[in-house]
Amino acid sequence: QVQLVESGGGLVQAGGSLRLSCASSGRAFSSSCTMGWFRRAPANERELVATVTSASVTYYADFVKGRFSISRDNEKNTVYLQMNSLKPEDTAVYYCAVCRNGGGSYIYWGQGTQVTVSS
Repeated sequence: QVQLVESGGGLVQAGGSLRLSCASSGRAFSSSCTMGWFRRAPANERELVATVTSASVTYYADFVKGRFSISRDNEKNTVYLQMNSLKPEDTAVYYCAVCRNGGGSYIYWGQGTQVTVSS
């Protein structure tokens, strides 16, 4: 069973940085899996933040381009999200997700980590 655990969230002032990590505490997931980060702010829909494929091809939502960076370490079965120049509107619960099924939906999800950016 793949069990994802996120870490690295917290409270930071606007303009600051945080680095989120997501690792499997159970069975390792395949290095061929695409990995992604999502977020959900209060009263908002969940939104895609960034993804990285097995070939390390990355995708970023427009609202984080130039500020966030996603990376992966297959040996450690871990995906990271480096968040710089944080804004109050980045405040949300951040979730990692790995491995997509044939329909494109992610199979495994973490429990989420809170990121709060104060102004």
